Amino acid sequence: MKLRTVPGRLASGAYILHSGLELWKGDERQAAATHGMAAAAFPFLRDVPPRRFLRLLAAGQIATGAALLAPFVPSALAGAALTGFGGSLVAFYLRAPGLREPGSVWPSREGIGVSKDVWLLGIGLGLLADAATECRAAERG
Repeated sequence: MKLRTVPGRLASGAYILHSGLELWKGDERQAAATHGMAAAAFPFLRDVPPRRFLRLLAAGQIATGAALLAPFVPSALAGAALTGFGGSLVAFYLRAPGLREPGSVWPSREGIGVSKDVWLLGIGLGLLADAATECRAAERG
């Protein structure tokens, strides 16, 4: 792990891990609410039972957060995981009703919290770019 990747991995990893652990403890009400929002944005999720959806989401967050925090996980792998996670959150933001101002990418009052997840996507892409740069430098000698 390069020193320059530590701040982004630490900040995003700790946040995502904590969020996943909190989701894991979620009750039926939280499962129904989380599943309902996700299914509104991604209709194919309607067939997944709410409790199972919450557990799968929590497990994905825990795994992603742990990968970012583990120094032995290469930045390319951690970056790929974070890019996938961040990308899914940005897609949710773009698809979920009521999170954006009509006809705009800018958030509504309700969408401010979710719109900030674009930073997770940016950190993930930065980790991937850093890993690709290191790989090219190693190939050149």
